[in-house]
Amino acid sequence: MIQLDPFYPIVPGTAWLKRLLPAGLKLVQLRIKDAPPETVRAEVVEALSLCGQANCQLVVNDYWREAIEAGADFVHLGQEDLASADVGAIRAAGIRLGISTHSDAELEIALAASPDYVALGPIYPTLLKKMPWAPQGLDRVALWRSRLPCPLVAIGGITPDRAPAVFEAGADSLAVITDIVTHAEPEKRTETWMALTEPMRRR
Repeated sequence: MIQLDPFYPIVPGTAWLKRLLPAGLKLVQLRIKDAPPETVRAEVVEALSLCGQANCQLVVNDYWREAIEAGADFVHLGQEDLASADVGAIRAAGIRLGISTHSDAELEIALAASPDYVALGPIYPTLLKKMPWAPQGLDRVALWRSRLPCPLVAIGGITPDRAPAVFEAGADSLAVITDIVTHAEPEKRTETWMALTEPMRRR
């Protein structure tokens, strides 16, 4: 079973990587939305270079073909993208796979793909986008942890104040978007997260 860094920021482009990697990130997801294919390819290639120089694990969201072409080694898929993805090709390329889940049915679908981690969300209400799912809550985190043979990533509305309870419920890693990208000082907020999770890295 792989070991994920406890802090897992998700950023919308390489400009954010340049801002946040100096904080010492060890795990980050590149989530590009509504961009032309050539932009996606260029962003993935640059992100791999930046993360390689910073000794940070890059996870490419959704764009598994571009990830294979660029030589990435970790991809995250939502349920819709999982349904249309060639998981065999992803695995044949030596790429690890994380999968989003929001319900029991989605968890079963994810487990059938033998994921390297499963993400559950939203744990708390989130302002990033309108969600068709109610907040999962900490009890669901504990339930998912008991059912998983792989790391559990919690996502959605998580802040430094809420983080300890989510870890205590069983999450191995916390994916964070809004708390970073909408913060007045994203770099300092990232440093706060790194300091908060540093004791877990020492275990």
